[in-house]
Amino acid sequence: MHIPDAFIPIGQSAIYWLIALVFIVLALKWARNELDEEKIPLVAVLAAGIFAIQAFNLPVGMGTSGHLVGGALAAILLGSPYAAVFILTLVLLVQGVVFGDGGITTMGTNIINMGVIGGFVGYYTFTGLQNAVKNTYLAAAVAAWFACLIPALAAAVEMWIAGTFPLVPGLIAMGTYHAAIGVIEAVITAGAIYLIVAARPDLMKTSAGAAA
Repeated sequence: MHIPDAFIPIGQSAIYWLIALVFIVLALKWARNELDEEKIPLVAVLAAGIFAIQAFNLPVGMGTSGHLVGGALAAILLGSPYAAVFILTLVLLVQGVVFGDGGITTMGTNIINMGVIGGFVGYYTFTGLQNAVKNTYLAAAVAAWFACLIPALAAAVEMWIAGTFPLVPGLIAMGTYHAAIGVIEAVITAGAIYLIVAARPDLMKTSAGAAA
């Protein structure tokens, strides 16, 4: 899901970068207003953890690979989709600039997919399901699954628009692999939230602690 430079034309990448920058500015505003001395260590741990879980890569085909995302976990634990945008932007910057994982011109696209789409899908799926089923961990697991699958499908559509590979095979390849990988992400997300709720429920910005 880390789209490299050559997969999307410069003109299209510029448009994705402009969209990403809007959300990055909003994420920075969130960080300025919400982060305090207690939250900063949690952000650092989440960034390191998401960096680590994204190292778990499976080849999908057509030059792409699949991996865990982590956007839902960040958004749920910190109570905002902009937390996911903030953390995933930091992670993707380090991965792209230092390790060459994902392109520089396509970094805006990757931020949109994993940070924006992953964060917003994960957060609002979680809050909606939590209100409906009253089960924090089930809601978190389902949210994490969708937050892994939907960004992968978005990446397939973007690469089809770019002319990199055909739409239907791309959707099938990316969707199938990330539907399976999403199960792992669901388990990890629900487990992490369980451990944090058990140890430090005060760190949760959402009502996960109360609903557990």
